[in-house]
Amino acid sequence: MTDKNCPFCTSPEIKRRKIIENKLAWAFLTHIPVVPGHMLIAPKRHASTVNDLTASEITAIIHLQKKLKTALKRIFKASGFNYAWNEGPVAGQQVDHFHLHILPRKKNDKGVLKYDPREFLYRPRSREPLPEKELSVLASNLRSKIKNY
Repeated sequence: MTDKNCPFCTSPEIKRRKIIENKLAWAFLTHIPVVPGHMLIAPKRHASTVNDLTASEITAIIHLQKKLKTALKRIFKASGFNYAWNEGPVAGQQVDHFHLHILPRKKNDKGVLKYDPREFLYRPRSREPLPEKELSVLASNLRSKIKNY
């Protein structure tokens, strides 16, 4: 099931940023990364919150998270990760489609060091959108590298 008003369900630009997928979930680059390699993992079926997901969808999302973690450690030299999701507009959810943020972290990166969810994920002054062409090239490069993991 898709929602015609949901960018994760319908946007061709977001579809071009796809890195990896399985039967029930997919991962793609965010257009406003906190750090290089910042991705979102979402169910293919439109679901607003984690409680709307089936057990199979949760398993599919975690399967992608594990695969991406292994690859991102090597590709981005990550030594740690941040994972986050928000539910509802007051919590910072900007797209009404469940998505898990995965951020590969390394010492001295430019990501946030102290953790405040709104400061961490929604910092308009420090999160600049990347051009779609740059995102497409990066997505293509990552897709080819992730096949090896």
